[in-house]
Amino acid sequence: MKLSDKVKIALEETRMLILGAQILLGFGFRGVFDDRFDQLPAYARYADGVGLGLLVCAVGLLIAPGPYHRIVEAGQDSSRLHRFVTVIADLALLPFALALGIGVLVGTEAISGESAASVAAGMTGAGLALALWYGLPQLRKRFVGERERMITRGQSNERTDTPLQVKIEQLLTEARVVLPGAQALFGFQLAIVLTRAFEQLPRASIIVHAASLFLVAIAGSFYLLAGHKAAPVLPGGAGAGEAVGHVTQIGMTSDTSATR
Repeated sequence: MKLSDKVKIALEETRMLILGAQILLGFGFRGVFDDRFDQLPAYARYADGVGLGLLVCAVGLLIAPGPYHRIVEAGQDSSRLHRFVTVIADLALLPFALALGIGVLVGTEAISGESAASVAAGMTGAGLALALWYGLPQLRKRFVGERERMITRGQSNERTDTPLQVKIEQLLTEARVVLPGAQALFGFQLAIVLTRAFEQLPRASIIVHAASLFLVAIAGSFYLLAGHKAAPVLPGGAGAGEAVGHVTQIGMTSDTSATR
């Protein structure tokens, strides 16, 4: 398999992971402002805060390959980049799995009100995720993939002159890693503004939240601009690129206006 194909597959894998992590992060932030959140036991509320912190760590790790590719490698493909993306994806699964377990714990506590059952459910969820994401691959690694790993080790210092079209495709992939989750998080943050709990926050927290909304909107706009400018260069023509860019921008503006 060509190095550029390996890099693209690795980036697509981070894209799958980060979308779920960002949506769970948005739900987690939204849940804190729900009326029933104050009725949870103290341990469940603190656990929920830890889970949010773990999701932030996972999202930060999964975003890292894009800036690394642009800043360190200047958009070129290299074995060093492929190793970096692979290691980052492996590391991000750990806080993601623990956050899933905590989410199961908090959800079970809200439904059943039984602390022992909630802890057991949370440990089961986290343990199952860790077993499927780490245990099963390590077990299969003993029997399959040795030839591919030997080829990869032989390419440890490889660096290719990446064609412009491939660079653009990878740029769009990296943008798609962040943009859908950023839009979902933006929506959750806007929904929080309409809750009664938000009105009870200190003035400083409300200002920080407004600044966060503004920064997410700016980041999303830049990613949309990158896609809007790059799409006409790819097969499909300028019309398709312009249509996607305009429709997406109009959709974000409409959602914001409707929420207001």
